[in-house]
Amino acid sequence: MARVLVIGAAYVDVVVNVQHLPQSGEDVAGDWRSTQVGGSAFNVQRALTYAGVTADLFAPVGLGEHATIVRDTFQQLGIPVLVRDESADNGWDVSFVEANGERAFLSIMGVERRWQAEWFEHISLADYDYVYLSGYELEDARAADVILTALSRQPNLRVLFDTSPRIGSLAPAVLQRVIRPGMLIHGNVVEIQRLGTPTETYREIALRLNAITGELVVVTLDAQGSYYVEYGQGHMVPGTATQVVNTIGAGDTHCGGLLAELAAGHGTEQAVQRANTLAALVVGQQGGALEE
Repeated sequence: MARVLVIGAAYVDVVVNVQHLPQSGEDVAGDWRSTQVGGSAFNVQRALTYAGVTADLFAPVGLGEHATIVRDTFQQLGIPVLVRDESADNGWDVSFVEANGERAFLSIMGVERRWQAEWFEHISLADYDYVYLSGYELEDARAADVILTALSRQPNLRVLFDTSPRIGSLAPAVLQRVIRPGMLIHGNVVEIQRLGTPTETYREIALRLNAITGELVVVTLDAQGSYYVEYGQGHMVPGTATQVVNTIGAGDTHCGGLLAELAAGHGTEQAVQRANTLAALVVGQQGGALEE
């Protein structure tokens, strides 16, 4: 079994159900649902664990009330804290979930935006085969340089770059460092289209990205399933029917399911199908992370 490292953040999600997002000056009533640990990296690690793959979570734990929630949750789940930094609290967000299950976030950043080169002294990247990396961690150019420089020292690592909703905020220089040969790319259709021109379809963009990277490109299409390009050929994998409760963690869980199958040595189509299945499971529950 290949070894997987998940790089990113552990946030505290305050989940609130609303009929619709408020307009400027409007007062909308909400229904508090939960306060829980989330964040892309945390959700990916939980999906990998659910799928039976042991994966290390490289997410900083800070000092403060939200960091305490993160640390306690890690302890309950048996997740080792690989890096501590008491210079700041962990970040948190309000996750607004509308009646149709779609979500929107208001995020307050924390220690996860303060990546330090010294943090990578706590692990050996040479011990891993696959790495998950989200666009959220690359929005800050300094943090992006720290992470990408560390990864560049291990050219044999297979890095899955999850574009994230923040893909449009990444600096061109950062994009050049991630849209490169050897990088696996994953994103939903809106995110992937932000990597192309207005006249390109998501399929054309995925084919072009595959030509640049020479690696797998996966585009998630909600209930329709997923489209992927490998070796210059596009393929569609149908989705799994489900009742949508909450779309928080859908893309993260899809990444985790994909990495779990690839790490186990399974073929791409099977990996994408498994990812579709796990994503369907997580959108049918209130939380953004799959529970064992």
